[in-house]
Amino acid sequence: MSSRRPRALRPRALGAVTALVALFTAGYLAPYLLPTVVGRLSTGLGIGPAQAGLIGSILLLGSASAGFTLAARADQIGPRRAARLGLLLMFVGYGTAAATGIVPLVVAGAVVGGFGSGTATAVAAAGIAGRPDPHRASSLGLLSVSAAAGALYLTLPHLGGGHALPFAAIAGTALLVAPSTVWLPDGRAVRLTAAGRPERGPLPQRVAGTVLAGAILLWSMAQNALWGVSGRIGLTQAGLSEVTLGLVFAVALGAGLVGVIGAGALGSRLGRAVPIGAGTALIAACVLLSSAARGPVSFATGEIAWNAVYPVVLSYLLGLAASLDPRGRWAVLVGSASSLGVACGPVTGSLLSEAAGYPGMGLALCALLLLVAAPMTAVARHASGRPLVPGSVHRRGGAPAAVLAATTTPTPRVPQMGAPEQQITPVPVPTTAPAGRRRLSKSSFRLAGRTRG
Repeated sequence: MSSRRPRALRPRALGAVTALVALFTAGYLAPYLLPTVVGRLSTGLGIGPAQAGLIGSILLLGSASAGFTLAARADQIGPRRAARLGLLLMFVGYGTAAATGIVPLVVAGAVVGGFGSGTATAVAAAGIAGRPDPHRASSLGLLSVSAAAGALYLTLPHLGGGHALPFAAIAGTALLVAPSTVWLPDGRAVRLTAAGRPERGPLPQRVAGTVLAGAILLWSMAQNALWGVSGRIGLTQAGLSEVTLGLVFAVALGAGLVGVIGAGALGSRLGRAVPIGAGTALIAACVLLSSAARGPVSFATGEIAWNAVYPVVLSYLLGLAASLDPRGRWAVLVGSASSLGVACGPVTGSLLSEAAGYPGMGLALCALLLLVAAPMTAVARHASGRPLVPGSVHRRGGAPAAVLAATTTPTPRVPQMGAPEQQITPVPVPTTAPAGRRRLSKSSFRLAGRTRG
């Protein structure tokens, strides 16, 4: 009987991980395809680059709003039901945007589809935060979405122009992912305290989580400001054709696959502070190189190096957010802040490039990335070095230790850290004993000696 239980549990656990990775892929696919979506909206609908960037921002704002809406109840809504709802919204919204050329309907479809993407991402983020190794699960999700986006960048240019193809690809991905939701838990996942009551504790690590959310908003905005106009830089400033540009993006996403595999193999050997801080500095240099490129070689070098480092740092940031709260609330909030930054990226890139040109835009974004690298590194150092006290247990595995400390910690038998010290009352000890007690003590020793003899 006991030998059959691991065999029955293993496929279920593997199916749950597969479902979370698939949801992660579907939710993040729209931001990864943002350059081709914005570019094709501009050419297919006959609108300006700024208007096309605004539609892309509206799409990602819908995604961010879904995350902020679900953050407070990420573990109280049934994951299977929420995931299916999100995938349905993605299919309907992006399908509508692909099927029409009327700008208001395209915008409405982008908003609905973006809300569905954010819902799928929120379910995936909350589920990944509850895994024994959230960094590894995040790396698998980034690996999957990079592979899917790279395949689409290679395929879409050969299928024709227009805005319908990228929207249809995202809608089709949602349809393909839907069957995997059968492996997700059905019903609410409410944790219980030791007394058997629902756990309704406040957000832990509030300062660290708030700093991380604000920093990752600017971090994502800076990078996606360039990502949103990378297609235009390649076509107009670097002189690439659309087919060559798609090839460069595919190779860049392939480099991202290699980077994610390396991050998964490296794990927590270097901690989180070094990959986040040094990786962000490298990204800033790549942004500067790519934005100032005047030829195919420099542009391809900047894009490939940038996309090789970006998912590595993102995987550590997502793992860091998951470690702040095993219930997944900070993971959802930080992911939504990242989506909000991504949403502001295309508009920011368009405005900066029109005001200062592409090189000036790259210089401003490089400075912003270097500025936010410091607080993110500080949060990573704080999260990896906080004390091991009940309620804030930190282990490199992540969630199980924290859940155990929060739910099953017995009443301590020793004073906890930070408890007030008990006062010690001095007791006087006489140097010489009274004569009567001295004689009694000697007589008792004689009696004891006779008894032993």
